[in-house]
Amino acid sequence: MLKPMVEFCASNMHHGTDKLMKKLEGNPDYEVIEYGCLGNCGECYLAPFGMVDGQIISADTVEELETKIMDEIEEQQAVREALDRLIDDM
Repeated sequence: MLKPMVEFCASNMHHGTDKLMKKLEGNPDYEVIEYGCLGNCGECYLAPFGMVDGQIISADTVEELETKIMDEIEEQQAVREALDRLIDDM
């Protein structure tokens, strides 16, 4: 099974996302990548954000961002599992 890919922008680290990135890097179930820029400059300046499998996730705080990232990972996992069951039933 593919690991969820969580991406962070180096320019967004002033919001504290660097600590969240380090925390997620410690989990072998996730692929965590830092880029110099994710092309979301307006959002990057205003609030903490990251991407989960290409889906932009933003929040008012880093703690809220962590919760939203975990929720997105769970939601995407549930969708993949449902699709796998559907394919198996065919």
